[in-house]
Amino acid sequence: MQRLCAQSMLNRRGGCRSFFLLQSVFNALRLPGAGGHGAAVLVAPIRLAGSVQLTMLGVSTLLLLWGLATPSLGLLETVGTLARIDKDELGKAIQNSLVGGPILQNVLGTVTSVNQGLLGAGGLLGGGGLLSYGGIFSLVEELSGLKIEEITLPKVSLKLLPGFGVQLSLHTKVSLHGSGPLVGLLQLAAEVNVSSKVALGMSPRGTPILVLKRCNTLLGHTSVMSGLLPTPIFGLVEQTLCKVLPGLLCPVVDSVLSVVNELLGATLSLVPLGPLGSVEFTLATLPLISNQYIELDVNPIVKSIAGDIIDFPKPRLPVKVPPKEDHTSQVTVPLYLFSTVFGLLQTNGALDLDITTEMVPRNIPLTTTDLAALAPKALGKLPPGQPLLLSLRVTKAPMVALQSKKATVSIPVTIRVLSSVPQGSTVALFQMNGVMTLNAQLAPSTTKLHISLSLERLSVQLASSFSQPFDASHLEEWLSDVVRAAYIQRLNEHLEVGIPLPKILNVNFANSAVEIIENAVVLTVAP
Repeated sequence: MQRLCAQSMLNRRGGCRSFFLLQSVFNALRLPGAGGHGAAVLVAPIRLAGSVQLTMLGVSTLLLLWGLATPSLGLLETVGTLARIDKDELGKAIQNSLVGGPILQNVLGTVTSVNQGLLGAGGLLGGGGLLSYGGIFSLVEELSGLKIEEITLPKVSLKLLPGFGVQLSLHTKVSLHGSGPLVGLLQLAAEVNVSSKVALGMSPRGTPILVLKRCNTLLGHTSVMSGLLPTPIFGLVEQTLCKVLPGLLCPVVDSVLSVVNELLGATLSLVPLGPLGSVEFTLATLPLISNQYIELDVNPIVKSIAGDIIDFPKPRLPVKVPPKEDHTSQVTVPLYLFSTVFGLLQTNGALDLDITTEMVPRNIPLTTTDLAALAPKALGKLPPGQPLLLSLRVTKAPMVALQSKKATVSIPVTIRVLSSVPQGSTVALFQMNGVMTLNAQLAPSTTKLHISLSLERLSVQLASSFSQPFDASHLEEWLSDVVRAAYIQRLNEHLEVGIPLPKILNVNFANSAVEIIENAVVLTVAP
């Protein structure tokens, strides 16, 4: 026999009247043409019947809950970081919070042991707890001396509700021990299913948040493991359990959601970019829900080391995000983030470098003698055997290109070639304008996408010469060897800061598959 033990969390938080009134207000504010889901509208404070005035700050979370829509077909028009979190990741976060989450650990302890934790001495349900003498279980205490002795770790199952949130179920088994005067020694085992309806929205801080809207407990099969229990008393025990279980187990669901909301709140985090500055992630739009995943449009705000917002030109290039496979999570990193990192490197002077003979191996010549063999007209009357200095300056931001299965970076560079003379001063020989084309290899870690560059080609043209004009293309192979040996290594050291990824439910991107698409990079995390 099953008994439904229901407790409306909404009624406990203010009544159904306010709930339906707010829903009516939201429906009235839907924009024409917004479809079945409507759109949230910013309005002045709303005055309700009964002289109740709610500002948008107080109402925002509830209004946003009904503003949720289902995800689009995969065309990302903004420059944000798109995250699609599979329902399995949400279920894993909930299960982990029950096992040993930082908030619940002190309450639950070891949930399957006797006389400890949730049901043990000093715990939530045991001696001194809610179900002890004087607690909410006093009716059953007086009736038969029953005490809850053990609870199994709940099994979590969930279903995403498009346009609303989550249907969450926790299935557990409870063992009860009785030694009251009516029935003598007694052991009972009962199956309990806690069913909750949870809404997903945005908190006033702008973080994704799960809000418990309704909670029911379903008392399943109850059996007598040992002892005798008369049928009337058995029915009374079931009725009493049915009354107290919602008030007992629904707060446990609230605590679980608090742990998960802490993880969701980490989405809005400030991630350092080393000496370049930082990236702050915020939600650009409302969370979207499909049958299989939750979609978050995360807006990356790049700040300088002084805290000023860096507003590099954002290319309005639509990104066609590939479909997400079942049981995988997906994060799309836009081209804008790559361009911004390289733009910061350029403005900070990190792309400029003076290359001397000490910075290259001996097999790469860097003297006037070696240069004379490649371009005799470049030296004029300078003596042979003098060391050269290559001064590389980048005065424009590099161009990053993300195309199908390939990422490249083009760095416009000015190269001045100077020579040291015996008197200790330097003499400018000539200046070239060039473009370095580099291939980018991408490798994910737990929280970042790392970039490593290799030189594909270097093309140069002579800009000026103190002696005679010459064909600078003859120097490209030699210059490429110098750049590979000295410049690329230094550039990769600066790129160790990586591209930060949003922290969502502690998803680990270290083993994710990397796919380069037009104007974006997609990371897919398999279970």
